[in-house]
Amino acid sequence: MTDDLPPGRGAVGEPPEGASPAAPAPDPPAPRVGRGGRWRDQAVALGWLVVAWFLLWGDVSVGNLLTGLAVGAAVLFFFPLPPVTFGGRLRPGPLLVLAATFTAELVSASLHVAAVALRVGYRPRGAIIAVPLRVRTDLNLALTAEVISLVPGTLILDVDRARGVLYVHVLDVRRPEDLTGSRDRVRAVERRIVRAVGSPAEVRQLDLEPVERRNHP
Repeated sequence: MTDDLPPGRGAVGEPPEGASPAAPAPDPPAPRVGRGGRWRDQAVALGWLVVAWFLLWGDVSVGNLLTGLAVGAAVLFFFPLPPVTFGGRLRPGPLLVLAATFTAELVSASLHVAAVALRVGYRPRGAIIAVPLRVRTDLNLALTAEVISLVPGTLILDVDRARGVLYVHVLDVRRPEDLTGSRDRVRAVERRIVRAVGSPAEVRQLDLEPVERRNHP
């Protein structure tokens, strides 16, 4: 709920009441995926489906392998998904920073939620905030949403893929500054993810202002 927002304003990232919303910046053209890249993505997806099949049955055998391959191939054929090709670069240093900060935030948020739950007579207030991401690729949207949802006290409610906006429910909001802080934390997660696995162009995009991002897709 958003009853803790200042009067006349919506969730963070939404325009004030009565004001016409600004048109979203156009998405940069999607990179072309070659035939080899498509086959590689399909093979990776099939491999993960087979792993999920093994986990469902709890047994690794030749029969389950063949059945998993058949079921996975049928899923990919009858329910094709848009290609999400990894065009970034793995960076060990930022990956380590991402893992360390995620672990620290996981412990801190868990302790905070536990303290809120054990506080007698306290009724925490929640809010829904809209957070526009700076890198609006499907991979970045998915990774950022997953990391945010794994931290206690925050939950992704919806994703606007066309505009690159995450709608996040946050717990224990006491003042408007808490909404701004929550939005900054989401963008900090996005920054760490892009620096860890993003392409050089996506890393540069993190430091551009909105107008500059429109001029430099």
